[in-house]
Amino acid sequence: MSLTTLNALSPLDGRYHERSARLSPYFSEFALIRYRVQVELDWLRTLAAAPGIAQITPFSDDTLAQLDQLLAQFSEADAAQIKAIEVRTNHDVKAMEYWLKERLADNPEIRKAGEFIHFACTSEDINNLCHGMMLLHSRDAVMLPALDGVIDRLGDLARQHADVAMLARTHGQTATPTTLGKEMANVEQRLLRARATLAGLQMPGKMNGAVGNYNAHLAAYPELDWESLCRDFVQAHGLQFNAYTTQIEPHDGIAEMMDAYARINTILIDMDRDIWGYISLGYFRQRPKAGEVGSSTMPHKVNPIDFENSEGNLGLGNAVLRHLAEKLPISRWQRDLTDSTVLRNLGVGLGYGLLGYDSSVRGLDKLEADPLRIGSDLEEAWEVLAEPIQTVMRKYGLDNPYERLKALTRGKAVDREQLQTFVAGLPIPQAERDRLAAMTPASYIGLAAALARRAD
Repeated sequence: MSLTTLNALSPLDGRYHERSARLSPYFSEFALIRYRVQVELDWLRTLAAAPGIAQITPFSDDTLAQLDQLLAQFSEADAAQIKAIEVRTNHDVKAMEYWLKERLADNPEIRKAGEFIHFACTSEDINNLCHGMMLLHSRDAVMLPALDGVIDRLGDLARQHADVAMLARTHGQTATPTTLGKEMANVEQRLLRARATLAGLQMPGKMNGAVGNYNAHLAAYPELDWESLCRDFVQAHGLQFNAYTTQIEPHDGIAEMMDAYARINTILIDMDRDIWGYISLGYFRQRPKAGEVGSSTMPHKVNPIDFENSEGNLGLGNAVLRHLAEKLPISRWQRDLTDSTVLRNLGVGLGYGLLGYDSSVRGLDKLEADPLRIGSDLEEAWEVLAEPIQTVMRKYGLDNPYERLKALTRGKAVDREQLQTFVAGLPIPQAERDRLAAMTPASYIGLAAALARRAD
């Protein structure tokens, strides 16, 4: 049975294939093999160009062009050949080494230098560089642009609704008003901060042999400055050189990146739940899509399915990301293989996050604010003005301001007239009484509108 989107085991490769396929060039089995081929060929070039290795000389332009072409034209058929060799070797990196030697056997320069393919390397020298590049490249090409789509839409909503006064609900109860735009700006700013953390992360890399000490390197060429050569090699691939490792690069950098993604997902889950609530209150309506059905039995429904889909997939993503972050930095002594199978799920954790970003954008694009509905809630919540009244009373040293407003308003329905009557009896300057009497729940928004307009 050939794999299709209908029989795929994972929803990422099945139901959601079109939405997650952007990560396939970075985290599929083919992608991993291609990255390995790249690192092996680059290492061979580096050794050929290194002074002090007399047994291999710099390659000719024709040979370098052949290596370039091999990587540029590397195909799924090539990867399948490597997988066929792996059946015999039961070792994926060694299978790739054998394939390279066979594939390049017709070139006399490389045939002569054949044993310098994978020279002094342990598999993790290749794999850790591949995983580092996979994470950096996918972050910059896919994940950050997708996240920016969420941030941009939140910014648009923040500016568009900066002045739409809205009742806040701390503990689910009526609370000091804010604006709808300010609430969107709050999430935008959280995501911008988390984005900066993610974008600023570096990925460590190592190229130092079986237990991290260049043992085999120095056994063959004791006079060569292997640490400098390997540092340059790692840095040439956009990674930060780690000089202190066992057989494996300890994956702390990967763990940091997984944590950064999980933090972004958590912020978005918080947003999804809040917007779900605002839709439930009627503060937002959702533009219906032609042909779409909200319920199999209730024709009227326009469900907040995008935010629910986002929340669910972000939660799945965090389950994987947190396991990766907690497990990968742990390895028995100098090496065990528990990380090998786990690392194959990097794309799974990011894939569910990508689905979450995508669903959030879809949901945000459908939102239409209902200022009348939002305003009606404010008009029925005059009790929220107990805060500014008691605060001004404090300013003028009146006795028990908090307790007096508590007695007037707590657990009670109060209206404009009751509050204005209370204010009229306060022994404070007339200008202050006039200012408090003119205040409404919709006007008591502090700097919310200004903060929403200037957020970027």
